Amino acid sequence: MTTSFKVPERYRSISGRMASTHENGNNGMFFIPGTNRQERCPMKVMASDGMGWEHVSVSYQHRCPTWLEMCFIKHLFWGDEARVMQLHPPKSEWVNNHSFCLHLWRPEDVEIPHPPEYMVGIKEVGVLV
Repeated sequence: MTTSFKVPERYRSISGRMASTHENGNNGMFFIPGTNRQERCPMKVMASDGMGWEHVSVSYQHRCPTWLEMCFIKHLFWGDEARVMQLHPPKSEWVNNHSFCLHLWRPEDVEIPHPPEYMVGIKEVGVLV
């Protein structure tokens, strides 16, 4: 399985406690302007790969990212055709270091299983609501 995981270098944090450079590859902190023009602070995104996983965490200081913001980040880091996932683990495995952070994951060497399209909906119908 080939990967399309890439980081948007123009948003990389190159100073401060979480500074990194292009030499760190797909690992680092990125401050990405939100898709909502009224949002004053950027999305804080931490990216990493290795140990079998590609990963980004996305957070704002005072709220969780929206579905559309997560779609934007997914597109930015993986492109349109990659399949990535958010996980809902058993409660006994919950880890929460930030109340307003969501994560996207993609295994590096395994295709993510998924249901057939017809079990999700009928594509030709389009958006109903």
